[in-house]
Amino acid sequence: MNLTDILAQAGGIESMAKELGVSPSIAKAGADALLPAILGGFKKQAQSGGIEGLGGLLGQLGGGGLLDSVLGSQPTPVDQGNDVLGQIFGSKDVSRTVAGQAAAQTGIDSSLLKQMLPMLAMMAAGYMAKQSGGQSGGGGLGDLIGGALGGGGAGGGGLGGMLGNVLGGALGGGAAAPAGGASGGLGGLANMLDLNGDGNPLDDIMGMANKLRG
Repeated sequence: MNLTDILAQAGGIESMAKELGVSPSIAKAGADALLPAILGGFKKQAQSGGIEGLGGLLGQLGGGGLLDSVLGSQPTPVDQGNDVLGQIFGSKDVSRTVAGQAAAQTGIDSSLLKQMLPMLAMMAAGYMAKQSGGQSGGGGLGDLIGGALGGGGAGGGGLGGMLGNVLGGALGGGAAAPAGGASGGLGGLANMLDLNGDGNPLDDIMGMANKLRG
């Protein structure tokens, strides 16, 4: 099960569809196209700031309440979603490029996809925060991301296994070991991101999104 399916089960895709006045099928297609880049942005954050830094960032941005805000009956406070995008993409140019690529892939108007982006960013951040249980170190996001991207299942099942399944689903149903022989943790994450060191977040995030799409 990938993250789009999980968010759909939670009611997030339907809530987004109602708020934007589109069908759930269009909302799901948009989510399928946009979420890989969003996850790529979060993984880039984990690589640059460490797992603890990512856990702290999720809390600062609103934690699990971000998902609740999208699911609630009131209009989604998209400014919070734009804050999330600003942190993970670093530039509105990246958001525009992500939306443009998703539009070419799905045929959905890019202006609609730009409206979906902050909502999806909130749902993804809120879901990860909830699944991490507020833990930013070992046993929380570390096991979840490191296990999913480092060539093995997150140890011990439970939380780690759940997030490992989410990211594994995004990676095409498996958490194959990345090239270079990294055995886990941030080493595996760095290899998976294939960061080129040129300081351009767009190249790295879009490259990660393409890997996630398989």
